[in-house]
This record gives sequence, C-alpha cells and structure tokens, in this order.
Amino acid sequence: MKTLDIMNRAGRNIGRSKGRTILTSLAIAVGSFTIMMSLAAGAGTREYSKNLIESNIDPQTLIAFKDKSLNQGNRVGSAPLQEYSDSRDARSGLDLVTQADIDALRDRNDVDWVEPFYQIAAKYTRFEGSETKYTMNISRYDSFIRNDVVAGNLPSKGTRIGENDIVLPEGFSDTLGLKPSELIGKKVIVTIESLPNQPSQEELTQLFMTGGAKAVEERMQGQTKDVTFVVRAVIRENGSSSLTGGNGSVVIDSSTAYEISEYTTKGTNDYRKYYTITVRARDGVSPVDLKQRLEKDNKIYAMTAEDVQQIIFQFVDVLQYIVTGFGVLALVASVFGIVNTQYISVLERTSQIGLMKALGMRSRKISQLFRYEAAWIGFFGGVIGVGLAWVATYFLNPWITSTLNLGEGNYLLEFEWLSAVELLIALIIIAVLAGWFPARKAAKLDPIEALRTE
Repeated sequence: MKTLDIMNRAGRNIGRSKGRTILTSLAIAVGSFTIMMSLAAGAGTREYSKNLIESNIDPQTLIAFKDKSLNQGNRVGSAPLQEYSDSRDARSGLDLVTQADIDALRDRNDVDWVEPFYQIAAKYTRFEGSETKYTMNISRYDSFIRNDVVAGNLPSKGTRIGENDIVLPEGFSDTLGLKPSELIGKKVIVTIESLPNQPSQEELTQLFMTGGAKAVEERMQGQTKDVTFVVRAVIRENGSSSLTGGNGSVVIDSSTAYEISEYTTKGTNDYRKYYTITVRARDGVSPVDLKQRLEKDNKIYAMTAEDVQQIIFQFVDVLQYIVTGFGVLALVASVFGIVNTQYISVLERTSQIGLMKALGMRSRKISQLFRYEAAWIGFFGGVIGVGLAWVATYFLNPWITSTLNLGEGNYLLEFEWLSAVELLIALIIIAVLAGWFPARKAAKLDPIEALRTE
C-alpha cells in the first residue's frame, strides 16, 4: 500500500470516531491556542514598544546617573550603611549628580547638551476660578519625547515650550471636573517655598528676647512666592493620575524648572544635586560608545533608548514564557489523550488489524497507518487552535487599542503566520511520537490471535 493511500485511509479511520477525535483534537487546540496567543502578544508588544521608543524618543539621548544601583532597580531608602559623601543623598544613600559633574560633561566634545531632571515639589497649586489648593509634582518638559496630545498643542520634537507654559496629564481633568479642552488657556498658580538661611545662636537668642517664640517661628519659616503658568496642552497617559501624588506630573519649561529648583533648594543639601540627567550625544556619535566613555572617563552611568527597549522586552519575555508554559502543559495533557485514543482504537480494531496482516499487509505499514492517524489528530487540533488564535487576534486588537488608548494603527497582538506553521508542524510531530506506542502494539499483534478476537 502506498504512503498516500495509507494517509487517506488514516483520515477515513479517525472520521469514523468523530466524537473521540474531536475531543482529543480540542485538547490539542487549547494548548496551541494558548501558545499562539502568547506568541502574538509577545511579538505585538515588542513591536509596539520598539515603534513607540523609536518614534517618540531621540535615539541620541541618554538617561545618565551617578549611582550604578539606579540601573538595577534600587529604591529610595534601600541602600546599606555607606561612607559619608557630600554628593550622596542622606535619605536614599544614592550618589547624586553634582553641578561639577554636569560642567565636566558639557566640556566634552562628544556631548551636545546636558540637562538635569528637575523634580520640584510645590507647596500647593491653585487653578484659575477655584480657591481649592492641590499638591502635585512638577518636572521639566523633555522636548525630545513626543507626547499624545488630548487638547491644546505642543511644539515639534526638539522644540521647547514657552517659559510660562504648563502641560497637564489627562487625569487632572477628572479631578477638576472639566473637559481637557476647557483647561486650555487656564492659569495655574504654583506656590513655591524656599528654606531660610540657618540663623546663628546669637540671632535666635535676640529674636526670642525681643519677640518671643513667635518671632523665632517666623524666622524659621521659608519665604514663599507664586509663579503663574498658562495651560498649553493636556496629554494622554496610561493609568490614572491625581493631583495628590499619583502617576501624573505636570511639566514646565526647563529654564523655569531651573529657576524654581534654584529657589527651593538653595541653602539645602539638595542644592544643584540630581538623581538623573539627560545627555545628548552629538550627531554622528554612537550613543552606545558615548555610554561606555562616560562610565570610563566620568564615572557616570547611562541608559540608551535601546537599553530602555531591552528592559521592556525582558518583562514581555518573562510574561510570554509564563503563558507559553500553560500552553505546553495543555499539550502535555493532550499527548496522553492521543495515546489513550489510539490504544482504544487498536483494541477496537484488533480483528481488522489481523485481517490486514492475513492479506499481506506488513507490520511496518500497519504501524505507519496508526502514526498517520495520530498525525491527523495533531493536525486538526493545531488548525483549530491556530484558527481560533487568528480570529481572537483579529477581533481583540481594535478593542485593546481603543481601551488602552494606544493610538490608531497600534496593536498589542501580532499574529505571525510563520510561527503558526512551525507550531502546526511541531504538533504533528508530537502527535506522531505520542502515537508511536499504540502503533507499535498494533504492528506486533499476531494475525491468528487478532482474527479470533471479537
């Protein structure tokens, strides 16, 4: 009997046991569906992250820092006992970038510009038309990162906003009870506070003698002033934000952020010290090469856009491995289903096997017949699982994009036909291997004994 004839006959044989075949195939389909969805999610998320970083972040910029542990996920307050240093933050134990470090970087001929990340904690903030006071974090506007604007407008990438402009995250509109478009043009009054110069003991004694404790208290209080901004744009962000220390931070022009930082930190240990800074490599200079030279020459560590991308990919890979693991477990369970189905098939067709042997069919061909039956089961299960994964990807992508506000044309699920074909071939091979033991049992049946079986 030719191989093609054996394949056709194997297909007809499993067709006679439709219920058992469908159930076994569905077990395989569950595993293949899970694996294909994890592959689609991994490929889609990696592609989305890659496009997001490449289109929104200048590849020539680096995020630089003095303390190497910042590159290892160190958190404030987690540092062990360390020797004191003027450049080390007493609260976090992390080495901070000083003005001397920034000046040294600006003198390099392979660096275009250097700018610190100013993190400003305003005393409180008021919005035009309301006397309610809010607390919020303020940072500088990064002109080399493109933002998704909900209302208003932002300049093109690489161009700074105005000195009195302020950009709010979308979540603020919910807290204020206004539409994002209604915030555009509104004034935002930010009250900042500077710490006073430490008085001498003689000055404190004199104040106490003349004005009592109240005079001393007033002397120890910082000076406050208001800085007025105008809302230029409202930007979209993933996750909720709040005016009381949530995920969202408002951003202002870097020159204004510098002035406020100078005012609020002068006279303190935090004056002109920063956790991170932005360094831009000159055009034509490789960011990777600059990163290595900064570490060697200035003891400054940095992350390129590619490094950020790799960190995201690591998280995606871990999640993909976990989901794929569940799919593999489902396939392992389906292997036992194939073995069981084929064993039952051998027992039910014992006399038929004996007749085929009596008519001259070789044991090798009989074994081949049952292996092909197992292959058909694996093929059908794989097709069902892959097909369902394609349908799920097709219909879920628009919903995910809309729900997560990813933007038109951005999808987190990317169905890969090459991976689907490879998975289908792998499932057929697994099914054939699973059917090897039942096929071997069928091939070894004695034809005389088999014919006697009813």
